[in-house]
Amino acid sequence: MKKLIILDRDGVINYDSDHYIKTPDEWHAIPGSLLAIAKLNRAGYHVVVATNQSGVARGFYDIPMLHRIHEKLTSELASVGGVIDDIFFCPHHPDEHCGCRKPALGMFHQIQKKYKMDLSDVYFIGDSYSDMQVAERLPCKPMLVLTSKGEKTLKNNPEFLAIPHFMNLATAVDYILSQEQE
Repeated sequence: MKKLIILDRDGVINYDSDHYIKTPDEWHAIPGSLLAIAKLNRAGYHVVVATNQSGVARGFYDIPMLHRIHEKLTSELASVGGVIDDIFFCPHHPDEHCGCRKPALGMFHQIQKKYKMDLSDVYFIGDSYSDMQVAERLPCKPMLVLTSKGEKTLKNNPEFLAIPHFMNLATAVDYILSQEQE
C-alpha cells in the first residue's frame, strides 16, 4: 500500500514572507525540514506539496521563475537524500475564486486522482488557517506546524487546539514515524 503525505510549502518547508518568495535566492529552507522529508522518503512515503502561489497572478513572478524556485527546493532536498514526488500549485489570485486555491479542494482532488487513493488516512501538514480548513473539508489527517503563520493560526483559532500541532516539520515527522512503530 502506498504511503502518502501532503505538505504545504511556504512556512512548512521554507521560510515564508509577507512579500512573497519571488526568486530562488529568496527561498530558504527551515532548518530540519529537508532532512525531515528525506526521513519520510526512507520510511516509504511519497511526499507531495500543495501550495498557493498567488504571487504569479499578482505579477511578482512568473511560472518559469516558480519552477526555478522549485528546482532549488528539489536540488537542496536531493543533497540530503530526499525527493518530492509532485508539486501541485495554484497560481490564481484569491479574487478569482478558483477551484484549486486552498481552502478549495481542487489540488487535493488532483492528488487523489493521480495517486488513486482515499486521503482520509493521509497527513496534510500546514501552517495556515486555509490549510486547516482543507483538512477538515476533505477529510484528511491535519497537522499544524507553528513555524511562520502557525502560531498566529493557533492563537486566533482555538478550535485548532484539537489538531496535533508541532514546533516544525521535523518534530511533526518524528511524531508520524513514531506512530508507525507502535
